[in-house]
Amino acid sequence: MSKSRVLFTRILPDKVMDEADKLFDLTIRDSAIPMTEEEAIQSLEEYDAVVPTLGDDFNAGIFPKVNNLRCKILANFGAGYNHIEVSAAKDNGVTVTNTPGAVTDATADIALSLILMTARRTVEGDRIVRANQWTGWKPTEMLGAHVTGQTLGIIGMGRIGKAIAKRCQAGFDMKVIFFNRSRVADPGVEATQLDSAEEVVAKANFVVVAVRSGPESYHLIDRNLLSAMRKDGIFINISRGDVVDEQALIEALSTNQIAGAGLDVYEFEPEVPDELKAMENVVLLPHLGTSVLAVREDMGMMVIDNLKAYFTDGNPPNRVI
Repeated sequence: MSKSRVLFTRILPDKVMDEADKLFDLTIRDSAIPMTEEEAIQSLEEYDAVVPTLGDDFNAGIFPKVNNLRCKILANFGAGYNHIEVSAAKDNGVTVTNTPGAVTDATADIALSLILMTARRTVEGDRIVRANQWTGWKPTEMLGAHVTGQTLGIIGMGRIGKAIAKRCQAGFDMKVIFFNRSRVADPGVEATQLDSAEEVVAKANFVVVAVRSGPESYHLIDRNLLSAMRKDGIFINISRGDVVDEQALIEALSTNQIAGAGLDVYEFEPEVPDELKAMENVVLLPHLGTSVLAVREDMGMMVIDNLKAYFTDGNPPNRVI
């Protein structure tokens, strides 16, 4: 029996590539940048399955341009799939899967890193030392914000939100409040669900957004929500960049409407606005949320499990649609 033709749009860890090579007629795209529209169209015409990832744009306008659609499954590498128009895929008979769960702990760890780095000004301090500008310890130098015992506000209490809450409460004795579109019966820790995101951000010292990207969450963090934050509030984003109106965030930071921000994702990444780069009260990471070898291997093996199940009985375990 011939093997299914599968395209991986990026090189994944060796463990994943070796397993994929055994199972499929494998093609690995030799580029680290997102696919062009022409490549996306061609992939849908030439492969039984495509394994896209962040930035590989399969929008609604792609599918009408495809001649003789061959691809039956987009097995996304990543929990977030805002780069795939899932309704358009469904309308064209293409299944979409993702890799939830594998990313939870690593992403929650990055959220904790950003909270501490931003509150305690660690990146700013590192720069001062490296530039030979540190003249010695002073009682009033580099004063930051306290983390222990403060109030954490979480927007989106799914797997990752719960993991962040657990770490903050157990490790830093933080009070946890949160907003979620649906009621959360068991947040996993002692936490209070409030009726609106505005209520959460108005009461929290630290606001972490951990929602899934999609039409319903596009620019969820806008001018109105940022203006409701405390003046000493610190904003953290580890979800997806387009959840935040980036220009509104820049305005809130530059006018001291909020105290600081820690960002791992950006609205138009890999582009990061120069205004953010110039701010000392902002910590910027290059989308490190899942940057752990074991996690990337787990994500890749989950992709393979989705592909194997689809080609066996058409029922992948992590079906989005």
